[in-house]
Formats: sequence, structure tokens, C-alpha cells
Amino acid sequence: MKYISIILYKSKSNLLKNGEHPIVLRITKDRVRKYLSLNLSANPNQWNEEFSQFKKDKRINPDYDKSNAYIASQLTKAQNVINDFDRNKIDWTLNQFEDAFLNRSKQGKIKHFFENQIQKLKDTDHIGNALCYQRTLDMLEIFDKKFDKKFFSEIDIKYIRAFDAFLQMPRESVYTSSKGNKRIVQRKGNSSNSRMIHFRTLRAVLNQAIETKEASTTTYPFGKGGFEVAKLAEETEKRYLPTEYLVKIKNTVSENKVNEYARKLFLFSYFCYGISFGDMARLTSDNIKRFENGLYIVYKRHKTKNSKGAKAINIKLTEELQTLINELCSIKQPVENYLLPIISVEGLTGEDLYNHLKTRLSKFNKYLDKMATEFEINDIDLTSYVSRHTMAMSLQNNEIPREVISQILGHKDLKTTNTYLDSFNSNIIDEAVKVL
Repeated sequence: MKYISIILYKSKSNLLKNGEHPIVLRITKDRVRKYLSLNLSANPNQWNEEFSQFKKDKRINPDYDKSNAYIASQLTKAQNVINDFDRNKIDWTLNQFEDAFLNRSKQGKIKHFFENQIQKLKDTDHIGNALCYQRTLDMLEIFDKKFDKKFFSEIDIKYIRAFDAFLQMPRESVYTSSKGNKRIVQRKGNSSNSRMIHFRTLRAVLNQAIETKEASTTTYPFGKGGFEVAKLAEETEKRYLPTEYLVKIKNTVSENKVNEYARKLFLFSYFCYGISFGDMARLTSDNIKRFENGLYIVYKRHKTKNSKGAKAINIKLTEELQTLINELCSIKQPVENYLLPIISVEGLTGEDLYNHLKTRLSKFNKYLDKMATEFEINDIDLTSYVSRHTMAMSLQNNEIPREVISQILGHKDLKTTNTYLDSFNSNIIDEAVKVL
């Protein structure tokens, strides 16, 4: 025998401090009962025993309609849990029912789903993306103090526009340190590109929820006729070296050991199709593969390696690249079986490795800045990203089609590639305006 009911639990031991009794879900199976709180309470004079709900009298129950609707939804939820057990022929226990019911109560709530996506990203070693998702979640919780209670159906176009208006205002924000400590800091309003990152993240979460049937498309705020995330994009300053500076870095050996280390790493990234610092650091001897035409460095970009259709990038291990590897390893021996001396501590994985690489990247950029000063490169901020952008522009200046450049960069589409490149080579424009 099994049945469910809603009752006003009038036991003296359960009398609340406000003098009311808790309203609970009672589940009975094989003459054994279990009581689950619904986080509601009432006085006996407010409760209708016959119908197991609040009396429909606004004088004593101003919000009886909302409360009764919630009670009805909990009954339906409990019955669905039992139906699922019966459908799967599970001889369930009361504890199993409780676990299933409490878990089901979280379904449809966006914060719970958000947190699950963050954990999945951490579990798959996408720590950077996980932090990006966490920053957006933090911002949503600052914007909406009741975000933990929000259902997917409430994240509609009106909600999105209000969030966008909030992001543009000066406000408090949450800063999370590498150790996970949080503190509130004063911020200016977000730039268009920063807002775009938050909305891309929120859109991704909603899309994932729809795909897994946690949410529906009924109130979906993006897409055709909805909030247009792409319109927030601002053209960023192109970060590539003029040919004169590139030639100087290629041909000038620094007498400073640290500067020379930075120069060789920069060139390794440049000749490896603008490989990112993180991907460069993670290369091991296992990434060296022999093909018919010789040895190749073969890897997948870390941030997209688990994406559908992610392809490996194959880089011919030229004599120039092998020389760079040998020279870098002569400066400092790599740990474990890493190809380059970037990671300096053995056994790091997950968030520990991510934080270590952030520290190493910061040092690398400082070394590049010192090298730029030595080489009198004073009108550009020389960072690790510049090698990737410079490689892409070098290919364009030599009339390599953008479709090929996009493939070399490992991009999925030309939109991303276009952010790296000018619409036209400045020389072409210079020639064109001579007719004016």
C-alpha cells in the first residue's frame, strides 16, 4: 500500500516559534510513513482539512491562491516520482522517494543547472570556462537577490533587458581570487564586449537546458526577434607586430637570459601557427607524431578539444622549430615529459595546473615587456597574444585566403578569424586613396 497526502502537522513537538504548524507532504508505504517539509506553515483556523489546502479566505489567507497552487504542484511532483519508480519497476524505499523528490524539486531552477554546468566544466578540465560561467552566475546573483529561486521560464526577454541595463551601471561586483576567496569591489559599468561575454554564457546555459529538456523554448529570450548578443560586439584593437618589429625579434639575440627565453617562446608560438600559451605549455613528447612527410606536432586546442567536430592541428616539425625546442630546453630542462620548459612543478592537474599556468603566463608577459624595451618596441603592448595575431596577419599580407588562415588558427568559422585580421591590408588602402 502506498499513498501521498498533504497535511497540517499538528504534533506539539513540531509547533513552530511563530505558533503555527508546518505543512508537510506525507508519504506512506507498507504502513510506514515519512514526512517531508514543504516550507509552509499555518494555524488550524487557516487550514481546510477536507481539501488539504489553505482556506479560500483573503481575510485570513491573503495569498491563499499562490500557496494552494504550490501545494498542488508538490502533490503532482510526488505522484510523478512514484510513477517513475513504477514505470521502471523499482521497489523503492521511503529514503529513495525522498532523494528523488528533493532532487526533482530543483529541476527547472536555473541556478542549480548553472552550478551543474560549472562542475562539468571543472570535471573536464575546462577551468577557464568554469570561471567564466561562475563570474556570470555571480553577476546574476548580484542583479537578482532571488536568483536561486528563479525558474527557466522566468528568464524571458524582459528579464534579459533588465539585466543588460544593470550591467551598464556602476555597481558592486564579486572578485574571486585564485584560492577561491571572494570579495566585493566597486566597478564601472561593463563594456559592450564584457556584456557580450555574460550573455553568451547565459545563452549557452539556456541552450543546454533546452537540449536536456530542463527548459522549454516558450520564453527563450535570444534568437530571432529576441535579444541580439552579436550587436554588443565591439571591434577590438588589432594586436600584431609590424614587419619591421617581427624581423627584429627573429634576427636579434638578446644577451639577457630571461629576454632570450621570452623571445624564443614567442617565436615558437609564431611558427606553430600562433599556438596559445596554455596549449604550448601543455605539449608533451606524445604530441610528436610521425607521418609520411616527416615529424609533426599534433594537438587539439585545449579550450575546444571536447567540442563537437574539434579537429587536431598538425604542425610540421621543421628544423627551425626543433632548434627552438633544443635551445629552450638548454635554458631549463622541462619537468615530466613536457616538450618545453614552461610548467615548472610536477604532478599538477585541473585547477592547480590552471592557476600555475596563469602565474607562468603573467611572468611570460612581463619578460616580453622587458624584451620589447630592449628591442625598442615601444608603441605596442607586446603580450603572448601578439604572436597569434601577427602570424594571422603575416599570412594575410602574403595573400593566403582567409579560409586557409581560419583552418590554421583552428577556428570553426570565419567570424572569429575576421576579429584577428584587418578588412584589407593597409598598403592596399594606401594605394586606393591615391586617386582622391
